[in-house]
Amino acid sequence: MADKANKYKDNVPGKYYVDNQCINCDLCRQTAPANFATNDKDGYSFVQKQPANADETKACQEAKDACPVSAIGDDGA
Repeated sequence: MADKANKYKDNVPGKYYVDNQCINCDLCRQTAPANFATNDKDGYSFVQKQPANADETKACQEAKDACPVSAIGDDGA
């Protein structure tokens, strides 16, 4: 389970975030490409844009549910 105390500073403020458990597997970026990006230098994904509509929200939730290491969090904000 993702821990917001360990979320990456690259995440934009809002409901979804990625924490330091990320293994940079690319699943979130494939599932919700408008919302997730990669920090190539340090090798992890982060939320570059919070969902702006129902389709993006659904994609972010799907990415969270499918994350193999549960690195995507949803703080309910």
